[in-house]
Formats: sequence, C-alpha cells, structure tokens
Amino acid sequence: MTASTIRVFTWNIHGAIGPDRRYDLERVIALVRLHKPDIIALQEVDSRGRNGNSPFQRLVATLGTHSAEARTITAPDGEYGHMLISRWPMAQPILHDLSMDRREPRLAIETTIETPLGRLHTIAAHFGLGFSERRRQTSILNAIRCPSDAPLSMMLGDFNDWHWRGPVRRILAGSLPSHTGHMTFPAWAPLLKLDRIYCGGEAQVRRSWTDRGARRASDHLPVIAEIGRGSASEL
Repeated sequence: MTASTIRVFTWNIHGAIGPDRRYDLERVIALVRLHKPDIIALQEVDSRGRNGNSPFQRLVATLGTHSAEARTITAPDGEYGHMLISRWPMAQPILHDLSMDRREPRLAIETTIETPLGRLHTIAAHFGLGFSERRRQTSILNAIRCPSDAPLSMMLGDFNDWHWRGPVRRILAGSLPSHTGHMTFPAWAPLLKLDRIYCGGEAQVRRSWTDRGARRASDHLPVIAEIGRGSASEL
C-alpha cells in the first residue's frame, strides 16, 4: 500500500466457523490483521449461542475504531448480520431494507467515510440467493445517489452473484465500473466469484488479491484491494 491508496477488505466469515466445524473468532481476527486493512466489511457475523460474548463487539475492539452494523436476525440467544469497520470516521450509517417475502432478511449499510483520498461513499451488503432477489436488491442500491461532496464511491460484500452475466455485475457496470473478480467460494476449491469490491466516481481498484490461508477459518475467501483516486485513463 502507498500513500496514494487505501486498503479495503471484505470477507464472509461464516460465523467464524471453519471446515473443522470449530468456532474460532481469533483466527478470523488474525487473518484480517495480517492484511492491515483500512476499511473492513464482514458478513455472517453471528452471536447466537455465544453466551453473551458478542463477536460484533470483539471485532470492532480489535480491528478498527469506527463501525456500523446490520443485524438482520435477532434470536433469544444472539444476533446475526454483517458489519462495516473503518480506521477513519464515518457518517451516521443508514440501513436499507433489502428483504423480500419468504426470504432471509437483508439489510445494506450506507455511509460516507473520511479517507485520506477524500470522502468515500460506501455501501456494504450481503445479497440473497435468488436471481430475482439479487436483481431487486442491486436495483435498490444502484438508485442511491452518491453525495455531491463525496468524489469516491464503493460497494462491497458478498453478492452471491456467480453467473458472469448476473444481475449485480450488469446493473452496477455503469455506476461502479472498476471491480475485483476473484474466485472466493468454496474456500477449499474456489470456483465462484461471490465476493467483490466495486468502485466508481474517482475511486479505482488499483490492485486486488485473495488469501488461500482463509480456508482454515471460513467457507469463503476474502477479497483485499488497494483503492486509488483518479480517472480510468490515468491507470
């Protein structure tokens, strides 16, 4: 990472349960820290059955200073959802309801982060499994206008969009043309590009990669990207 880029990280952590079927939040934290990200989106954060030891709180305490949470399922023994963590201050988050009837509840997090590159309009999401569900969810978020004082825009998370002509990629092509494209699922033999970082405005993906070591901690691999500022012609 250089002074002209910021590092962004997204990962579906599968409730911090690895292929050994063992809950281990600390190995999730260790892998995230290894990459020294500035902005982190984590999906499938699950506090259910953890006897009051909230992974939401632990992740913020160890990985960043500022955070926003989308807790989509609430049960007597805990909550489930996704979260956004940042090194830098963020505006009051807005939660957008992406739920569809008879489907798992879904929320997206919208905020603006004060980065060294400028104000970064950010949306973190975890989309549904159905084709029409993802198409509707993408259309809702694509209609959100980037604030005039935020020259950079980004959407990241687990989009569950595995087809090369899927609705997420097609709908976001105009507004967020710069994106990652790594195979992330299943972690032990990745074939599908479910997890992505999309950038638009003056934000550009300069470099991106994944980490096969994450297969010990989740059923997804993470996506890590260095984001810079500038028009496509400058890259």
